[in-house]
Formats: sequence, structure tokens, C-alpha cells
Amino acid sequence: MVQNHRLIIHNGKKLKKLRVSVEEGATAVSVVVPGGGYLMTAKQKILSIIFISFLSCCYIFSISFFSLLESFRKESEDFGPYEPFIAPQCSRISNGTICCDRTGFRSEICIMKGDVRTHSASSSVCLFTSLKNKSKIHEKIKPYTRKWETSVMETVQELNLVYGDENYSVSDDEHNNNICDVFYNVPAVFLSTGGYTGNVYHEFNDGIIPLFITSQHFKKKVVFVIVEYHTWWVMKYGDIVSQLSDYPTVDFNGDKRTHCFKEAIVGLKIHDELTVDSSLMLGNKTIFDFRNVLDRAYLPRIRGLIQDEELETANKTSQSVREDGLKKPKLVILSRNGTREILNENLLVELAEEIGFFVEVLRPDKTTELAKIYKCLNSSDVMIGVHGAAMTHFLFLKPKTVFIQIIPLGTEWAAETYYGEPAKKMRLKYIGYKIKPIESSLYDEYGKDDPIIRDPKSFTRKGWDYTKKIYLERQNVKLDLKRFRKSLSRAYDFSVKRLGPVYSSQ
Repeated sequence: MVQNHRLIIHNGKKLKKLRVSVEEGATAVSVVVPGGGYLMTAKQKILSIIFISFLSCCYIFSISFFSLLESFRKESEDFGPYEPFIAPQCSRISNGTICCDRTGFRSEICIMKGDVRTHSASSSVCLFTSLKNKSKIHEKIKPYTRKWETSVMETVQELNLVYGDENYSVSDDEHNNNICDVFYNVPAVFLSTGGYTGNVYHEFNDGIIPLFITSQHFKKKVVFVIVEYHTWWVMKYGDIVSQLSDYPTVDFNGDKRTHCFKEAIVGLKIHDELTVDSSLMLGNKTIFDFRNVLDRAYLPRIRGLIQDEELETANKTSQSVREDGLKKPKLVILSRNGTREILNENLLVELAEEIGFFVEVLRPDKTTELAKIYKCLNSSDVMIGVHGAAMTHFLFLKPKTVFIQIIPLGTEWAAETYYGEPAKKMRLKYIGYKIKPIESSLYDEYGKDDPIIRDPKSFTRKGWDYTKKIYLERQNVKLDLKRFRKSLSRAYDFSVKRLGPVYSSQ
């Protein structure tokens, strides 16, 4: 027996009334369209939908599965204990333990595993433990990376690393260290921004790069506790710090609350001058990984700066394009004032433009926003500067670009050690231009036969104070442009070859 029913099907905005024939005792339902034949049995349709849904689920699952595998693979690259890389002497540290590795020439590192709490009033970091069989030897450490330099280390605040238990308090004041005012379920890294902080070379070499080396494996799940905290330092390097930690920095001395952590690293690991040694890094991270941090830190701000400078773009573009429509390589001169100046800088600019460069003179000072310096150098093909702390900004250059360091008398070792060698490790085309005596302002002051001119090493061997007073603080440079032209031409040819035929869109 067949029963007729009416079925209303919504198709877009139209409603179609169809006759549905349901045969009793049958397992199939046939849909008949007036004027047409059978479309498909309901059973077949349901089975088709189930089958297609099953295939879709399998496809989605396979994508998710392989994505999970890839994510796990990337995570596993950094998987493993960090202690062998940060503090090898503490590789087997157990929970409830303080261990210090003091074997490093440049810095000392202490690791505290367990219930770690701060007590700024007594310059203490306390590890609370219920274990009674410990010798509980307290430790002291200055968390700064100039261990061998006694004079500056004497100015750095010392921290006391002590054991405690539920009945222990580091002081008799009313603020008992048994109470956690702020609790973090992540580790802490303690560092000092004292010492030579204020000099951009030391800020990167002694602080920012070691901070990356020490903390990057935590993947931002870490808190930085700063001893000798400077608000200006946090503002200056906040963009970089935010790429290494998801948490606000803690002012150890200024914040009197008790901050509690599940473990702590006190002190920073440093490898060499302005570099990262991949063989000493968990996951084989390199200086290029650090530079990627700089990219992520400054890219948002750079986009804003570009928008602010759109009105100047047309004028600058016309100057940066050659007559044949090819884009000129960009050369940036880091200009100095007061000491180690390039006395004929204006003529150097003219020479560089004559060779074919688009030239920009950058005069940074302590108040210059780092993002602006980064934007300028990150888009350049060649950087020129006289040896000094500002050469640290070679870190802002892209790999395979050119770095020309002008090396005054008496500064050869420092120039090559602090900037030349690190630049090569970052795969820059490094050109060290050692000036002749006649190119130094000291030549006019002392004459060609004076030992200061004739034998600078006899003075630099006497120590840093002699080098600083004579060759750093009292020397300027007047370039022999005919001689320097060779270095500029090398840089130009290298840049043009690297860039290839890049045409302007103007």
C-alpha cells in the first residue's frame, strides 16, 4: 500500500512542494519530482553522505596528524635538559638544590630547582625545601657577564642564594619570605643591568645576546628578574625582551613583594664577542636565530615608521635610482661627533655618490629609537663607520651585505676582535680599513717620529687606560679618499653583483 505525503523542500529562497511516496514495509523511500523520475533512494543518499563525511574526516584528521607530527618535530629540536648548555657543572642537579657553575671565564651561573622565592630587602633569592639531609651551603653571585674584569664587577650588586624551610625566614622583618605575593608557574632568569650598561656595545654583548642564549629554550615561558633595574633600559630594549618573555620584567630591588618561581637561573651565559656559538646551544641555535628575534621585535614599529615617511618617499626614490632605471645600492655612514670623527665626511659622501651609491648619513645618539636605526641599516647594502661602540649596529645589517670598519691607529686588536670577527660570523662582507698615520689627527699633534705614531703597540701594551686616553678619546680621522676609494669600489661591485638587475618601480 502506498501512502502519499507532501514534502516541502527549501531551495534557496524558493519553496518546492514535492510528492513523496512511502511504500509500507519497504526500507527505501523514493522521492518523485513532478515531471521527472526518481532522484535517488533515501537510503543511498544517506549512505553517500556518511561515506563522504567519513572521507572528509579522514582527510582533516590526516592533516591534523601530520601537522602535529611537524609541530612535535620542531619542539623536539629543543627538547632536553638545558643545564649541560647553560651550566655544565650542574647537569645532574636534583630538585630542592642550588648548584653553581663557576668554571666559565666570562660569567658564573647558578641554578635553583624547586620552590624559589625573592627577598629583595636582603638581596636574597631563597630555595625552600623540606629535605633535611642537605648540607644547605649558601651561595653568592653577581649576575653580570664581565667576571674577569674586577673593577667593574666590584660595582655590580651581589645576590645571596640561600636555603629555607617552612620555619625559615631570611630576615626578621614583618614581610616573611614564607608568603608568595606573586606566583609564576614558569622559571625565572636573574640578570643585572649594572656594570657597563649605558654603552650600546656592552648592552648587547654583556646583556641582550647572553639573555637570548640563556633563555631562548624556554620559548617565552620565563620571567626576567632584573637587578639594578633601569626604566630607560626596559623602554629601550622592551621590543626585544618581549620576544623572549611573555611576562613583564620584575624590578628586583624596587618591587618589595615576594615573587615565587618553580626554578631559577641566576646569571647569564655568554659565548664570545657579539655572537652565538651553535655548538653550545640547545637546538643548535645561531646568531641568525638571534637576528630573527630582532626582525620580529622591530617589524611592527618599522611598518609604522614607513607610513610616517610616505610623504618623503617620492624625493628619496628619485635620488636612489640610476639614470638607466636600476636601483642604486644604499650606503649608510654612521657619523660620530667629538672623537674619532671623519673630518672630511662631506667629501666621503660626494665620493660615494660619484661611485654610484645612494648615501644616507645616520647620526644616532643615546636617545635615538633603536627601531629607527634598525630600519635604516636593515634596508642598506653597505655600512661605514669608525671603530667604536656604534659599530655594534652591524647586527642590524642583513647577511651578505657589506660592513666597512675604519680602524684608527692603536685600535687594530679591539676593532677586529669586537666587531670584525663577529661580523664575519654573521656572514657579512667585512672590510677593515686600517688608516695610515697621516690619516690620523694624532700625526699633526705628535709628528711622524713620535712612538705614539710610529709604534702604537708600545702604548696599547701598557693597558686599556693608555689606549683609551690616547687613541680613543683624542683621535679623529681624515681619510685619504684616493686610497679609500678602492674599498668603496669593492663594496659597490659586491653589492651590485648581489642585488642583480633591480629596477625601480618609479
